[in-house]
Amino acid sequence: MAVGLSKRSECVLQSEIRSMTIECARVGGINLSQGVCDTEVPRVVRQAAQRAIDDGFNIYTRYDGLKELRAALARKLKKGGLAADPESEITVTAGATGAFYVACMALLDPGDEVILFEPYYGYHVNTLRALDITPAFVTMQSPAWDFKLEDLERVRTSRTRGIMINTPANPSGKVFSREECEALAAFARAHDLFVFTDEIYEYFLYDGCRHFSPALLPGMRERTIAISGLSKTFSITGWRIGYALSAPRWSQTIGHFNDLVYVCAPAPLQMGVARGLDALGPEYYEQLRADFTLKRDKFCGALQKAGLAPFVPQGAYYVLADVSRVPGRTGKERAMHILKRHGVACVPGEAFYANPAAGANLARFCFAKSAADLDEACRRLERSAG
Repeated sequence: MAVGLSKRSECVLQSEIRSMTIECARVGGINLSQGVCDTEVPRVVRQAAQRAIDDGFNIYTRYDGLKELRAALARKLKKGGLAADPESEITVTAGATGAFYVACMALLDPGDEVILFEPYYGYHVNTLRALDITPAFVTMQSPAWDFKLEDLERVRTSRTRGIMINTPANPSGKVFSREECEALAAFARAHDLFVFTDEIYEYFLYDGCRHFSPALLPGMRERTIAISGLSKTFSITGWRIGYALSAPRWSQTIGHFNDLVYVCAPAPLQMGVARGLDALGPEYYEQLRADFTLKRDKFCGALQKAGLAPFVPQGAYYVLADVSRVPGRTGKERAMHILKRHGVACVPGEAFYANPAAGANLARFCFAKSAADLDEACRRLERSAG
């Protein structure tokens, strides 16, 4: 039979995150595998989206999003020190993942290479591979998830066109410091590389850590594609509202690919996010950090009591834990053991490394859960500790 799946289909097999979510549902466990963020959506965001439907925001938007949202995003970015023209530099996309996809389509060619840090976010890798772009990996070392610049030089080739910086990072929770960003910026300038950033967890910061966008550095605004969104910040992961900030010479083409692939993000939901950005003040984000610091500390304490030593994150809402004491030969076997014994689902570490053996002793847990679910997950881990 001549017909069949495409070669690129091998790049988009079901992720371990989705796989563990399905297994969790099958056994009735608590799902700490998928970063769904099932905390409450701010009322102003919900009501604005509902009102937008009644007000007629139900048709296609411009290819780069509603002007109201682009303007609100420009105001948000200005507060962080980034000046952005909402008419020529911001593209609203179908989530941050969608922003990375269309940016890669616009700026990279098959056969190009992009450097990523591991442990990595699987969608970054699979997006590249689906477009016939080769990921090159620099491994960060626990417990601080450090890296060496010589490792970047080692993996760079004549085909390297970009580098991805995920800060705060999924799954490690690493927050790249200004000094690290400056070193990476110098590397990008020296080798004429694009810098793609994933800053979706920019408001989830702990222990005094501060978020720093590489686009703020001298000479980096032109070569940085800064990607973020409000899926996590407003607990609206299913709304798929992200954006890409880039120089006008890149932004229009990114927007055209966004139109080709997605047409637009949902119009009334864009309006809900726009109204939320303007209505919620600094106290909202301060409370977010305080609430998630408590969640992090509570869950890391439960992991410690269960003998699953956590690598306490600086940011985001995941924690990698050492599961080497758990029975099993692979990370997947260990994750399944935890699910069956504790009734708590996690993601095996292999999902975040090019070499599966490097992640076999790790598992990722998501603590962006309701208080009741997180408390129950902690009780289950602590009850069957040892």
